[in-house]
Amino acid sequence: MIKRLLFYSFILSAIILSSCSKYQKLLKSTDNDLKYETAMDFFEKKDYNRSLELFDLLQAAFRGTSRGEEISYRMAYCYFHLKDYTVASFYFKKHAQTYPTSARAEECMFMNAYCYYLDSPKPSLDQANTNLAIKELQSFTDMYPKSERVAESNKLIDDLRAKLEQKDYNIAILYYKMRDYQAAITSFQNLMKKYPDTERNEEILQNMVLANYEYAEGSIPDKQQERYEAAVEAYNNLRFQYPESLYLKSLEPIHNKARNKIAN
Repeated sequence: MIKRLLFYSFILSAIILSSCSKYQKLLKSTDNDLKYETAMDFFEKKDYNRSLELFDLLQAAFRGTSRGEEISYRMAYCYFHLKDYTVASFYFKKHAQTYPTSARAEECMFMNAYCYYLDSPKPSLDQANTNLAIKELQSFTDMYPKSERVAESNKLIDDLRAKLEQKDYNIAILYYKMRDYQAAITSFQNLMKKYPDTERNEEILQNMVLANYEYAEGSIPDKQQERYEAAVEAYNNLRFQYPESLYLKSLEPIHNKARNKIAN
């Protein structure tokens, strides 16, 4: 049994070595037609690394031809399938700009933006790529307003904006937990201005009541009244916009304390 396994292992190794040897000879070959057909075959078999290596060698040889256009298109997808989205986005955009009348130009401009979307990090990290993704997706919808991909682009933009909102909300909450109430209040106010349709509005108003009250409590006497008034105003806004809010009952004692402080 062991001898049989060793024999099969030897045969397999020999096949692999032979295959590698043929591939290395092909890389050094001047037969560009064979290289092209092999690269296309590798691509169909999802061997994107070897396909990409051959396509890269063929770019100059087939530039300005139909094969050159095909190579440009396939290279972008090689990088995409290898999850190198930064380079993939570059090649998708380059393809669309090099072949603007191609039937694939729209697809490539969308894929360029989609790569930025996939490169967008989680909310706790820097959101530069998220903002770039929104910009590229918006650019696509402006360029192709009648495209069937516009609806998907808008959904992706909504997802990205939700991520930006989550990050801004997390920062505001962090300020509150750190007892930097002034920064927390400013951050909550900016949240409501920046995201007027946010689903967190009720929660933000609740936090505004708490932050303003705590800010007033720690303020010098000359500043306390206006800050207690801000806490009362936030409570009244919450009650007006969400009369059935579950937060109202828990905030009522704070609201009453703030009103008493103002009266005194």
